[in-house]
Formats: sequence, C-alpha cells, structure tokens
Amino acid sequence: MRVSLTTPAIVLRTRPFGESDKIVSFFTQTYGKLTGIAKGALRSRKRFVNSLDTFSLVNLSFYDRSHSHLAFLLSAELIHSARSITTELGRIAHASYLVEVTRGLVGGRETNPAIFQHLQEGLAHLESNGPSLRFLTFFELKLLRLTGYQPVLDRCRKCSDSGFSEISQWHFSPLDGGILCDSCARSCREVLPVGRRAVEILTALQSETDHLPAPLSLPASVVAEIRSVVLRFIQFQMDREIKSAPFLNQFSSV
Repeated sequence: MRVSLTTPAIVLRTRPFGESDKIVSFFTQTYGKLTGIAKGALRSRKRFVNSLDTFSLVNLSFYDRSHSHLAFLLSAELIHSARSITTELGRIAHASYLVEVTRGLVGGRETNPAIFQHLQEGLAHLESNGPSLRFLTFFELKLLRLTGYQPVLDRCRKCSDSGFSEISQWHFSPLDGGILCDSCARSCREVLPVGRRAVEILTALQSETDHLPAPLSLPASVVAEIRSVVLRFIQFQMDREIKSAPFLNQFSSV
C-alpha cells in the first residue's frame, strides 16, 4: 500500500502538461527538490486552487512512484502566498534568481532543512524590504556555506597570506575556491581582479550568518567587483549559465 508523504514546500516552477494537468517543481523541507504531476490542476476548484503559484509556501502531500521520476501530487495546502513578490518586476527578478541558484547548488532529493529555511527567509525578506545587492550577496554567501561551497576570503587560498594591510590588490580564482595574492595568482588561469575593499566587504558579509548588515555606501567599482566575484563563483559551481542573473542590477540598490 502506498503511503502519502507530507512536507512544507516552496513552489519553484509550474508549467502546463496536457489539457488539464500541471508539472510542478518544489523545494521541500523534508525531501529536497521534488517534481510532481498535479492531475487536473488546470481545472480543479478544490485541491490546488491558488496554491501552486510560484514562490508560494504550501503544505504538500504526494505519493512517490517507483516507475516514474514524477511524484503524484495529492494536495497543496496554501500556507503563505507570495503574491506581493509577483506584482513588482524587481522582486520577481530577485526571487527568480534566489530560486535558480538554490536549485542549482542543491542535489536532487538532498535533504537540508537549513537551506529550505534560508530560501524561505530570503523570499520573505524580498516581500518585506524589496531587493538590494547587499541582501543578495548576503544570501548567496550564506547559501554557499550551507551547500558546502564556501569560498576562502580571509587569506590567500594557496599560501595563506592574510596581509590585508599590505596587499591592495587580490585575485579571485573560481577553480581554487578563494582569493589569491599576486604571487600565487601568476600561475593560475581565469582569475578575477578584486581590490582590498571588495574583499573586506565580502569577508564581513560571509561572517554574518544570521543578520543582514547595515546598508553600505560603496563606490560603483567596488560593487561591480563584488558582484562579478560571487556570480562567477556560483556559475562555476553550478557549471551552467544563470539565466535570471542579467536582470538583477537593473533593480537593486546597495
């Protein structure tokens, strides 16, 4: 006899399937990423009414099916609608990015309640406060830590030099997973130049595990360095282009 499974879940993506069904992807608290088929969801007025909108938090019930990679969705009880996100283009762009990088850095049914909570809190912050590059970078760095990809930012990844007072120019190597001093960077390919101030900000944001730091006043050049380093590193770990990334800078303040 099949046993139904229930878990809080965030709706990541929904698409029509046939004349009456939907294919829906979730990030769940208990079962990691999950994709299932919602039979009759396009026409149903009971089981899935208003509960499969992207970014919504639901209490999901489903059957796993041994013969298919798609779970059979029984119901999705709405806990919190993210409708306020979907009414503003900037919030949509950032929420789409949070969802895409979380999906890309987490394995299939990899269970990690801390990542689920981090995504849930990130979407809630967007609803309440709107987008900012400060929040975005904080979210990314904490996500990298939770998924085991945290870069080394407080010293040279190769020689462990931490001379921030003497070194004004560093380099970031996605392959090596951290910053490099001039000497170590000479033997590496595809490194990104990053100044001392950008490294200091990245290190400070990475050390904040729970609370978003106060707003920053930074030159545009430093912001560009920070965004370039973090985005490049996440793309390297995901091993593919992040489709939602090009829209972000149009909508964010520091």
